[in-house]
Amino acid sequence: MTELIWEGKYNREGKKNAPVRIALPFQTIETVNESAQDRLRTLDLFAQGRPTEWRNRLIWGDKKYVLPSLLPEFAGKINLIYIDPPFDTGADFSFTATIPDNPETEDDETMTFHKQPSMIEQKAYRDTWGRGIESYIQWFYESVILLRELLSEEGSLYVHLDYHVSHYAKAILDEVFGYDKFLNEIVWKRQTAKSDVTQGSRHMGRIHETIFMYTKSESYIWNMQYTEYDQSYVEAFYRYKDPDGRLYQLSDITAPGKATKGNPYYEFLGVTRYWRFSRERMQELYNQGRIVQTAPGRVPRQKRYLDEMPGVPLQDLWLDIQPVQSQSKEIVEYATQKPEKLLERIIKLSSNEGDLVLDCFCGSGTTASVAEKLNRRWIACDLGRFAIHTTRKRLLEIPGVKPFVVQNLGKYERQQWMGAEFEKAQNRAALEQQYRHFILQLYHAEPISGYTYLHGVKAGRMIYVGSVEAPVANGDVKNIVQEFWKSVGKPLPSPTSVEMLVREDASKGMRVNGIDILGWDFAFELNETARQFAAANKVDLKFKKIPREVLEKKAVEQGDIRFFELASLTVDVTVEDKLLNIALADFIVPPDDVPEEVRRSITHWSQWIDYWAVDWDYKDDTFHNEWQSYRIKKDPAIELKTRRKYKEEGKYNVVIKVIDILGNDTTKMLEIEVK
Repeated sequence: MTELIWEGKYNREGKKNAPVRIALPFQTIETVNESAQDRLRTLDLFAQGRPTEWRNRLIWGDKKYVLPSLLPEFAGKINLIYIDPPFDTGADFSFTATIPDNPETEDDETMTFHKQPSMIEQKAYRDTWGRGIESYIQWFYESVILLRELLSEEGSLYVHLDYHVSHYAKAILDEVFGYDKFLNEIVWKRQTAKSDVTQGSRHMGRIHETIFMYTKSESYIWNMQYTEYDQSYVEAFYRYKDPDGRLYQLSDITAPGKATKGNPYYEFLGVTRYWRFSRERMQELYNQGRIVQTAPGRVPRQKRYLDEMPGVPLQDLWLDIQPVQSQSKEIVEYATQKPEKLLERIIKLSSNEGDLVLDCFCGSGTTASVAEKLNRRWIACDLGRFAIHTTRKRLLEIPGVKPFVVQNLGKYERQQWMGAEFEKAQNRAALEQQYRHFILQLYHAEPISGYTYLHGVKAGRMIYVGSVEAPVANGDVKNIVQEFWKSVGKPLPSPTSVEMLVREDASKGMRVNGIDILGWDFAFELNETARQFAAANKVDLKFKKIPREVLEKKAVEQGDIRFFELASLTVDVTVEDKLLNIALADFIVPPDDVPEEVRRSITHWSQWIDYWAVDWDYKDDTFHNEWQSYRIKKDPAIELKTRRKYKEEGKYNVVIKVIDILGNDTTKMLEIEVK
């Protein structure tokens, strides 16, 4: 057996290093475009213990955890997998964001800025390319093993690469799938010429990319596709024209093989031959004007119309699909976006309606978008938050898009991490204490003891560290504030005095006290109600997100873990005659992660908002996107008001989700009484 060997393929015992196989439950964080009727039907089916209707899935997370977590439900069930993994050693997760115009002025100039990748995205990039080609090959090898297990017996895998790594990938795919399961190497001409071969460059223009196609078995799905005839071919072979303008050619209808293949032998129009058709069928075609004898005694021939021919059977050189151009209607300003025609061809070739399609590097969402339009089920995954947001917006532009869910591994991934990171803890209390001290260390805070809700001190502010398992809620905030005031005047069990936490604000004539509340997730209504409670108790609260990078050792070792403060949303609400009116009134984004030139360019708060959605009747299950407004290239304006007419009086929890131009989301809950 011929085998590709690289550093890291085998461990010290001589066994191949296997991919991570931790299967974690998915958390649904949003249901998109589901009607109230569909929502009730789903809840009824769930309550009865019956299977609920399929929902397409958009998953935010690392393939290392997402793929093994898909296996329990989807092993051997996915009909088509297309992947467009990173294949350029200079690629990363950065993206270009656009600042929309100020709605109150007319002379703004649209500004774009380059958003650097997050720490978790940088870590994923380092894992892939950190040791050069060896680490990329190991990463690719582990991914392909899991993808093969997910593929059905009649399924196909398409792997889209270029010259950087395609030769290595081919060797790995041969090893995992088997050399005999390689079906095609497709060459896609992605552009006509490249400017980098001018001005002294010593190489030819690199204008193609490669797509490898592998199958799981010999019984793979195959629906041949066709391309249009070349004009020179049409002119050479379709030389005849009917009075109505239809072009046709005359083709032979005598039978090859003669009697050996059982072909009929008879006389027709004075000519005796072995024919392709029976005498009855021949006469029928003649009556339809489809059989032509150009002169008495000549062998009759059949008319074949150009508009009835499917085209040229698809070959492995694809020259007819152009890349996404800057003026294209489908462009979403995503660097690696692939054209829809490319995915349309692949999906039609290797799947049928209702089949399941997977793309675990979904990027701009082309695969999911095309699968939706072609009536396939789909699962799309990506590590980049901006990719998930781009895909969600793109799907919502499809008329009649079916409801889909947005998922991640959330608290289950954190639980797995906590157990592995602090495995030497003797009991649950010790485990939680080690976890809190670890977070405090990353936050550069000093731990304190003797309190239930106060865990540390930093720069004159108390620190609370939220649980890995549950969002920080109003009840937590009340307990934190109450314990804080009980502690005033009481010596802390550390050299730090509580007096460091209190400063005089002469302008207001009262003491202002600070608490930083660190959490993985926060309850929808927290930002407003908790701040009101804190203000009434003369406490300055800041809510800061514990970044997902905390889960990654390399990111922690690098030492640049940053905790960002939550954005704040203000909403105006009126209710009259069962009609709820909502208007966004203000949106404040803390300066932590925003370049100064971007902040200076934003002169109206609404310029921060790229998308917002409303759940009109939140039921404490998941956020249901029942109405939304968002910016797209061809229409960058966004609605800042919406309304809903309720059928029944009563109290409703209304949740609003805003996603800013950086891809970060902010939620707010309103308690509404409809009369």
